Amino acid sequence: MAHSNRRKFLGTAAALCAGAATASATSMAGTDNKKPLVHHVFFWLKNPQSREDRDKLVEGVKTLKGIETVQQIHVGVLAETEKRDVVDGSWQVSELIFFKDLAGQATYQTHPIHLAFVKNYSHLWEKVVVYDAMTV
Repeated sequence: MAHSNRRKFLGTAAALCAGAATASATSMAGTDNKKPLVHHVFFWLKNPQSREDRDKLVEGVKTLKGIETVQQIHVGVLAETEKRDVVDGSWQVSELIFFKDLAGQATYQTHPIHLAFVKNYSHLWEKVVVYDAMTV
């Protein structure tokens, strides 16, 4: 009997926690949706030694500034800074894009310019990693 009560208690507690987490996430999402968002993308080239491939990808990334929700864009290549354990120097090209809000980033994802970029330049990269962050 104690075992049954414990199971009911745990089930009720889990349901309450899940409900609270959902309510909290919903209220946080509501306010965060209007905060600035940073979209940082790192590209690893299929031919990492090819300056031609790197420059072609940089050219492609720069086309993304034509998307109306892109507030600012920075296109970069690996800096020649000192080697440290905390520095990942394995990528070749990066893009850092600033959006006014989550809606702006969503527009970017399905925008014809972004879709054309992926179609026309994806043959150059082997791996892509994206970091999206909301302003706090």
